[in-house]
Amino acid sequence: MPSTDLLVSNVVVHPLVLLSVVDHFNRMGKIGNQKRVVGVLLGAWRSKGVLDVSNSFAVPFDEDDNDKSVWFLDHDYLENMYGMFKKVNAREKIVEIGRASCRERV
Repeated sequence: MPSTDLLVSNVVVHPLVLLSVVDHFNRMGKIGNQKRVVGVLLGAWRSKGVLDVSNSFAVPFDEDDNDKSVWFLDHDYLENMYGMFKKVNAREKIVEIGRASCRERV
């Protein structure tokens, strides 16, 4: 696919995705001293230039104690979760693996 076909002019994020990210971040902050979470955004191209982000899931990870820029993701978990989501909705693809963080918790 030529790179011009991958230009994103609009991203539609479903409310379930936003709720899931915020909920996971809040839960991880309460049970541990984690200030970051990592997750996968799933979605599909709805029309030319419109990316539809319709689902998400969290991915367990650890940080290197000496270098906080080094992360260890659980790749088996990621592959298994994506496989299960793909069985439910084969149209959804991984559109982003990202993180959410907070500099200071109140």
